[in-house]
Amino acid sequence: MHQLLERMQQNDIRALAKAITMVENDHPEKLELLSDVFSQKKHAHYVGITGSPGAGKSSLVNRLITHIRNEGKTVAVIAVDPTSPFSGGALLGDRVRMNQHFTDDGVYIRSMATRGSLGGLARATKDAVRICDAYGFDVVIVETVGVGQSELDIMKIVDTTALVLTPNSGDVLQIFKAGIMEIADLFVINKADLPGYGKLKALLKELIMMTATADHEKAIVKTVTTENKGIDKLWEKINDHHDYLYNTKAGTKRRIMQQELEVYELIREEIWRDVTKFIESNDELAAITENSDPYKLAIEWYEKWKKEGGN
Repeated sequence: MHQLLERMQQNDIRALAKAITMVENDHPEKLELLSDVFSQKKHAHYVGITGSPGAGKSSLVNRLITHIRNEGKTVAVIAVDPTSPFSGGALLGDRVRMNQHFTDDGVYIRSMATRGSLGGLARATKDAVRICDAYGFDVVIVETVGVGQSELDIMKIVDTTALVLTPNSGDVLQIFKAGIMEIADLFVINKADLPGYGKLKALLKELIMMTATADHEKAIVKTVTTENKGIDKLWEKINDHHDYLYNTKAGTKRRIMQQELEVYELIREEIWRDVTKFIESNDELAAITENSDPYKLAIEWYEKWKKEGGN
């Protein structure tokens, strides 16, 4: 067993932080550590909070943490933020909005930069979630960067995805249409004290009727985080969806799909790492110029890697 995991099992929070840093920085021992972490998973409840910027996701997560802690459960939060173009780190980490929980030993909050990922998550987010699970947290919340329709990677990671919308966000169904609306497991209408709540709820109900299955209908939850309203109902619906997943074939099917996607993703990462190393160390490859044909070069480099470096 990796020494960091041994320290984590003794509730060493510094070991937890170091383990996440290792996977973020692609440390040579990363796969060894993650294999040990996977064998020690404790089946925490993974919850995704996603939605457009300005929907109040961080404030909602802050309230949700308090509610979960009042039930005596421990919580880890992975807040995925935009990437700084200068340092490569997370910009304005959402931990600022959750500072009231900093001194609570039952809460761990970590900001992660997307580092260019188009799916709204950092590549290491799944690994960080697993590490928090192995540490022993009861609930792991992933709050995404809030980039809109491309933010679909969340479905590969969590058990339950809550999509946060607001009444004043315009034509919401047009904004989110094909992708993210379909992967939401429940809808949260936050800032529900604003005008337009009824219209948005009616639109969501119409969408749900078109996508509902025989054994499950997506819930709509009304919240006003400034007044701490609706948080208990939100947590109830999150747990209802969790029970549905673990008591039906749909849940089993989803977990298998997630495992399959992860295996393919890990293989792609290893191949990409191998190809990049080969290209950067091979002086015989044609140099790129402003007039280079990228399609021709891609074929040539790939074929050369397969012949000389891919065996």
